[in-house]
Amino acid sequence: MRKFISVLLAGAMIASTMLGTTIVAHADDDVRVAMITDYGDITDQSFNQTTYEACQAWCQENGIDFTYKKPATDADADRESSMEEAIEDGYNVIVMPGYAFAVAIVNVAPTYPDVKFVALDVSEYDLNTAAGGEFSEENVYSAVYQEELAGYMAGYAAVKLGYKKLGFLGGMAVPAVIRYGFGFVQGADDAAAELGLSDVELKYVYGGQFFGDADITSVMDTWYQGGTEVVFACGGGIYSSAAEAAAKINGKVIGVDVDQAATIDDAYGEGMTVTSAMKGLAATVKTLLTAIKDGNWDDYKGQVQNLGLVSENPDENYVQLPASTQWADGFTEDDYKALVAKMFSGEIEVDANTETMPAVEAITVDDQGAIKG
Repeated sequence: MRKFISVLLAGAMIASTMLGTTIVAHADDDVRVAMITDYGDITDQSFNQTTYEACQAWCQENGIDFTYKKPATDADADRESSMEEAIEDGYNVIVMPGYAFAVAIVNVAPTYPDVKFVALDVSEYDLNTAAGGEFSEENVYSAVYQEELAGYMAGYAAVKLGYKKLGFLGGMAVPAVIRYGFGFVQGADDAAAELGLSDVELKYVYGGQFFGDADITSVMDTWYQGGTEVVFACGGGIYSSAAEAAAKINGKVIGVDVDQAATIDDAYGEGMTVTSAMKGLAATVKTLLTAIKDGNWDDYKGQVQNLGLVSENPDENYVQLPASTQWADGFTEDDYKALVAKMFSGEIEVDANTETMPAVEAITVDDQGAIKG
């Protein structure tokens, strides 16, 4: 493993521009932030891009040196190489989105105790499994999210808005994607039960990757042309296959992780995006980077935090639906606020199980497994 080379940039701040990012160099004891990409890249309109843009915006606002690196492949060794390259370049805060960083964190973090590692969606289970036992380092923090809650909101909203032929297209069957999907099933089932419906159908499949292609689009064509009205496309750029198929029959799509309405609608058709099941990636990045800058790392070090609902106010939570949701008489913004209040109080409980498909009472689920892999 390559050794850390401390780079002392004497005194003055040097500004330059790279990829639209203002780079400001400081002495080596200042905060310098590097983001390493997961599967995909910073143009995926989802997980990587949101994390990148949140880091970039915070660093520009605070005059902090920022860069990003994309591993050569999806191999653990290449993730480690990118992390170490950033450290050798003098970056002392490494931001990593995605469960796949677990092995790299276990292998790299203990070697660099003066570097802070901020992970998104890397669970305690992921870290312990990668370590072959309990893993805990004071220079590591990770946030995981209760995606099942956001998925529930999206499924509930879809049925309340009048959709009866639903689809779930996941990326890879990893815990976060499964939680989104199983939450979606539970929300749709509860909404159908409340409305007294018995004709709501939900097709369910994983693409086996986090991007769309002709094979996945072909399956989506079959769904939409067979009557599917809206598909929850959950997994990076895989939304492109759902949106491409939806555009052919004026179908609808539900986005994921961030508000994808502008991205999907601009590319595939105005009004295509019904809502998006969101989680607070940008909020987490801002909170952690601010804590590091202000000397409050001790409040977070060594923790894996499970973030979800912290308030009955939807806008204050780490999981939510966006303002761009296509509210209608069947599901108004006030209805959404009431739903969140019930979830926050515990009146509505959502199972976070990722092992077996949730039992349903009012809807029919057609589990089609995986398209690839």
